Amino acid sequence: MSDPLHGITLEAIVCGLVAKYGWEEMGAKIPIRCFLHDPSVKSSLAFLRKTPWARKKVEDWFVWEVLTPPHEDRGSLLN
Repeated sequence: MSDPLHGITLEAIVCGLVAKYGWEEMGAKIPIRCFLHDPSVKSSLAFLRKTPWARKKVEDWFVWEVLTPPHEDRGSLLN
């Protein structure tokens, strides 16, 4: 199976989620400081690049919400 994130930068992922959900919803879904307190793309990218578990949650959410068609079996997201 090919990587669904191939060619999509982390910045594009964060910006796409911010545009669709906003920082408040992102912080509610994935409660990390860079989303909850004075959020910015720059601070989020810095944190996510050095924190693999958080980056995986953000990437998984992006694939789930943005790249997966609604008719496909989407299973459980962040478990």
